[in-house]
Amino acid sequence: MTLNSIFQYFVPKDKKFFPLFEEAAKNLIVLAETLHEGVNAPKTERENFFNKVEELEAKIEEITHKTHLELSRNFITPFDREDIHALVKSLDNVADFMHGAASKMRLYQVDKITKSIRKLTEINLEACQLILVGITELKDMKNPKTLKDTCKRINKLESKADSVFDKAVADIFENETDAKNIIKYKEVLSALESASDKCKSVSNVMEQILVKHS
Repeated sequence: MTLNSIFQYFVPKDKKFFPLFEEAAKNLIVLAETLHEGVNAPKTERENFFNKVEELEAKIEEITHKTHLELSRNFITPFDREDIHALVKSLDNVADFMHGAASKMRLYQVDKITKSIRKLTEINLEACQLILVGITELKDMKNPKTLKDTCKRINKLESKADSVFDKAVADIFENETDAKNIIKYKEVLSALESASDKCKSVSNVMEQILVKHS
């Protein structure tokens, strides 16, 4: 048990860090929802969704910055400082890659949204919803099994995303003859698959924290 963990028995319940984690996770869900709605919307309406994704990514980045400021100001933290940094950074990374996917669709003028792109945004949305469940459980650590099960579900979604990505890329190389389109779709799919990887990173950090405090 770390010195910081021992101090937790003598300090009031955290009112600074977990509100920031929860705010980041809630915004992450809205970002994932917006991206999923955007790829399912008509082409003429897509730009509005992508603009909102950009705004939400900036908001999550600001929450990350606030968390780092709180780390510099506070001696006592709810768990190890490096784990706080890892958690908020991993949340920020999920937002970065989902925003990156939206930016690539806009920049490369991807007009036709494939089933694989829609499926990956759906998987990432589900993973982001589970991240909030995990952070809520992490707050009091009263139900370690629930947190473990949540992390397992996130990890399974990441494996599912890998399968969708691999099949989609194989289909592109088999059926697409335009080299520009191959590059466009592969870049978008890669960003979405990377977002699911980062969701798994969040899961790994939460599990690491749980092990330290169990």
